[in-house]
Amino acid sequence: MQRTPPMEDLVFPPFEGFPPEGLKFLKQLRKNNNRPWFLKHKPVYEESVRFPMQCLIAALRERMAGTAPEIEFHPKRSIFRINRDVRFSKNKAPYKTNIAASFDLRGDKSPTETPGLYLGIEPGSIFVGGGLYMPMGDQIKAIRASIADHPAEFLAVIRQRRFKSEFGEIQGEKLSRAPLGYPPDHPMIEHLRHKQFYVGKVLDEKECLSPKFVNSVVTVFNDTLPLVRWLIAAQPRKH
Repeated sequence: MQRTPPMEDLVFPPFEGFPPEGLKFLKQLRKNNNRPWFLKHKPVYEESVRFPMQCLIAALRERMAGTAPEIEFHPKRSIFRINRDVRFSKNKAPYKTNIAASFDLRGDKSPTETPGLYLGIEPGSIFVGGGLYMPMGDQIKAIRASIADHPAEFLAVIRQRRFKSEFGEIQGEKLSRAPLGYPPDHPMIEHLRHKQFYVGKVLDEKECLSPKFVNSVVTVFNDTLPLVRWLIAAQPRKH
């Protein structure tokens, strides 16, 4: 178990893989999703779930610095809080049963979701990928305009051989009809119908137990970057 404290604020030991105790904790949390149980077992969460994730992010920061210098990998800020926002949800379980992080552009943060990379680990599966999962109305409009106005640039991304072999096509929900303002016979209609714009791969949970998990994540992230960068360029212009 990786118990060594960080030497400095953002300096962490090498990633050694998630300890089995971390996945076991998340499995148990599914059955005991309540505040008393979590507080009693919080040291296990900190040592076997959160801290290994921070070590992994620190390793990703170093490995991705050359290929994605514009993306921030922050061992503290990039991790999602384990507490759920239950204010508007029928599910009142207080805690998430996964450990996840998102990585987006450095600098000022937008109040809306921005294109970026994502890693989520939960009992049973791991998802690694990126894109834009919940775009707002103005973002979708800008993305569709970019697809319609510059189709060759968009198709160059999604038809690239490596992209197609790894992801097949863009994932996520689609409209059942043509979006407002576009005819049903538009040559790019299948792409214009997208409501979400992301790709990724599902990995076996056992992969995260090995130090080599860093390599797997880096490979998927690098394959995802062309779409992420296209989406960043397609975002609404700030006035």
